Amino acid sequence: MGRWGDGEKKPLKKIIISLIVIFVWSWTTVAFASKDLEIQGKKLISRTPPFTVMFPSDAQLIHSTSHQNPSDSSATRAYFLVKEKNKQVEEMFIVQIADKTNPQAGPMVVPPLKPYTEKRMYMRDKIKKGELVIDYLIQLMAWNPDASSLQPIVKKGIMIPSLWALQGQSLFVYQGEHAVFIRYSKDANTLGFKVSEEGDRWNRESLSGNEKKVYEVFQKTFMEMINSIIIKPL
Repeated sequence: MGRWGDGEKKPLKKIIISLIVIFVWSWTTVAFASKDLEIQGKKLISRTPPFTVMFPSDAQLIHSTSHQNPSDSSATRAYFLVKEKNKQVEEMFIVQIADKTNPQAGPMVVPPLKPYTEKRMYMRDKIKKGELVIDYLIQLMAWNPDASSLQPIVKKGIMIPSLWALQGQSLFVYQGEHAVFIRYSKDANTLGFKVSEEGDRWNRESLSGNEKKVYEVFQKTFMEMINSIIIKPL
């Protein structure tokens, strides 16, 4: 059973060096987030770079962190948001923003998104909004409550179930100065259908029944979120 934080129980390769960082390097308080990012109900407002996105539900900002990346002249900010019920996570949002710190460096270039495993990736595509290209994918994964990156959520007294979750990832580069990576995941058991815990039932080639229905519900919600992204000119 693949878990977010350890992939298919094997070390994950870095997907995007500027964005995928070891969060435990430098924990900071949520307070700093207000300088560059604001939450208004379902709307996330980023000031740097300037964009907005509508989440599927109200989410609470639990933690934020920042980390310098001297090797590629960038700094990464990460924001953790959750929607919980009875102190248990139902939906999780992780927003990571890499900012170029050296004006003399060339434009940011990031590799395309890559799934944890191809057999449980259901969609991979991109959309254009003006000059901006947003890459995205949808896959099955599993939350790992023991992952070091998720401990700030656990320490808040919010339980992370060790269950299958549908996850959507999106990535875009803003004017070569910023890279934005958004991960949205939702407990597969909260989408209105009883689903299997057997991994093979979730493989792309054999997806059917309730598992397919759950994926279709999630896909619609995730695409609405992607389409809601509005980029504001400087």
